[in-house]
Amino acid sequence: MDKLTAYLGHRPRTIAIFRAIKLGDLLCAVPAFRALRAAYPEAHIALISLPWAEEFAACYPQYFDEFIAFPGWPGLPEQPVDPEKTVAFLQAMQDRKWDVMVQMQGNGTLVNAMLGLCGATVLAGYYLSDVSSERWAADKGLLQPYPEKKHEVLRHVGLMNFLGIETQGDALEPPHPAIGSPEIKLFSAQSKGFVQEYVCIHAGGISGRRWPETNFAVVADALAEQGYAVVLTGTKAEEPIIEAVRRLMKHPAISLAGQTNLASLTGLLKKAALVVSNDTGVAHLAVACQTPSVVVFTSADPAEWGPLNTDRHRIVLEADPDSVQLVIQEATHLLKELKTDLLL
Repeated sequence: MDKLTAYLGHRPRTIAIFRAIKLGDLLCAVPAFRALRAAYPEAHIALISLPWAEEFAACYPQYFDEFIAFPGWPGLPEQPVDPEKTVAFLQAMQDRKWDVMVQMQGNGTLVNAMLGLCGATVLAGYYLSDVSSERWAADKGLLQPYPEKKHEVLRHVGLMNFLGIETQGDALEPPHPAIGSPEIKLFSAQSKGFVQEYVCIHAGGISGRRWPETNFAVVADALAEQGYAVVLTGTKAEEPIIEAVRRLMKHPAISLAGQTNLASLTGLLKKAALVVSNDTGVAHLAVACQTPSVVVFTSADPAEWGPLNTDRHRIVLEADPDSVQLVIQEATHLLKELKTDLLL
């Protein structure tokens, strides 16, 4: 019997997952979401996350029954705190009387006390192991010490193991937007102009220091010279970065900066021959789409955030000597291997 059922005395009927971070963080937790749903197919499962993630939850209807926007908390940097909305959020959570709240945000330093105020019967997740005075350290045996040095995907799969929930593998999954959605129609209209195989170049990113635009431009030109159309992706806020790459290139490129959302970006990456990206959410999305990729790591640890499949996805460190040529080399090898596989 799993720990949640054992503590409650019945199978969980309502579960709220707290993970209020960015796209890559949520994608890395999908294997854990999959395990929760498989363990409790009849439960009502909600995702509590940043307001943008309503689209994310809608793209995974097989795992989430509800999305709840998180209004912020002191010390969490992702969004400003609105005290009135935060108090209303806590009251609404208390009124719901959740069976289980799962803390998948991090080590719990800031959020465990806040989630404790939500009034769920069970709080499961992580606590910071060197803060032995916290009551979380011995709270019902449902919180485990946060594993500092572990791959992000395996960290959350490990939490499921700790709770006695059978895991369902560690593979990421792409979002599943509705086929007839406006976003899919938008992608179809955009992709009609692609008369040749294309590669996606993603020079933006928020997870760490970005690789210089000049480097992306050199890589993009090298791939264009191999016969690929170059598609530059990014958010509306990243348009200046994407335009800088395009200006620095010798060959033409298609910019879709600010023109995609999660649904249409997923469609775009699924059909791409290759993705070259900073270590950011798009890199994890390429892994979920099983699109070959080369990811440049500037500051994060690849052992925690790199792709688990290193055959289809390659890592280059900014600190590597001549990282630009390494990216071109890895990209060229992946593209050749893909064509060889198609011929076999």
